[in-house]
Amino acid sequence: MFNAIEQAVKYQTLIDQPEIHLALKRLDLIHPQISGNKFYKLKYNLQYAKQLGLDTIITFGGAFSNHIAATAYAADYFGFKSIGIIRGEELAQQRLNHTLTTASQFGMQLEFISRQDYRNKNQADFLVELQRRFPKAYIIPEGGTNTLAIQGCTEILTDADRQNYDVICCAVGTGGTLTGLIEASNSHQTVMGFSALKGDFLKQDIANLTEKSNWNIRDDYCFGGYAKTSPLLIEFIHGFEEQYQIPLEPIYTGKMLFGILDLIKHHYFAPNTRILAIHSGGLQGRQNLL
Repeated sequence: MFNAIEQAVKYQTLIDQPEIHLALKRLDLIHPQISGNKFYKLKYNLQYAKQLGLDTIITFGGAFSNHIAATAYAADYFGFKSIGIIRGEELAQQRLNHTLTTASQFGMQLEFISRQDYRNKNQADFLVELQRRFPKAYIIPEGGTNTLAIQGCTEILTDADRQNYDVICCAVGTGGTLTGLIEASNSHQTVMGFSALKGDFLKQDIANLTEKSNWNIRDDYCFGGYAKTSPLLIEFIHGFEEQYQIPLEPIYTGKMLFGILDLIKHHYFAPNTRILAIHSGGLQGRQNLL
């Protein structure tokens, strides 16, 4: 079914010097709504839901979730109803931000629950009750990360990517995209994740999903945590966009590129390293924070 959506991935060279080469793989060009890594994460999940004869997609996310916005569009496009379980019951009394407005416009029913209840989103009794309420629903986890999503994300890397680059970089939210890249990578490559969240918990989550060890995650460029920014980050994004004419957002890809360029400036990478950074889309997030 995803063959109906045109793929328009291209590579853009950011640095081409004798000591370092940095290219950006622009998954943001795949589709204006189901862009970047969301295309790969949702692909096999929606195909499976269709095979099961289900008519509703349920998923989870916060107020700034790219996954929520992309799932709302994809569900509507492929003939599903959609329900978004949104963290923060207080949001029901507030004006919807751009992300949630987008999801609502594509027909997603938004259910706001407390942060305490949201912590139970992966618990069996919580999911059983949700399935009881919506028996014809297919449930996708927060951020879209599950086995089918990882399968889809392995398709991000091509044979040429495996041969031509030493380091693969991507932003990390729930870890599904990074895990897919790890699984698809060659043993000589290092897969580096730039976490949008503070803390080491993602390392254990990903270690549970892959047996490979050619990867690492940094959280020192998260700018305080998920959806948090700073004047320094916003200034960097505006300067980057002016220089390269590539749109960024401040939740994921903007932080990753800030981190990569800072590491290059401080000679973190060995001479002659060839780096491929993944632009994972999610540009609707620009409307919230830029």
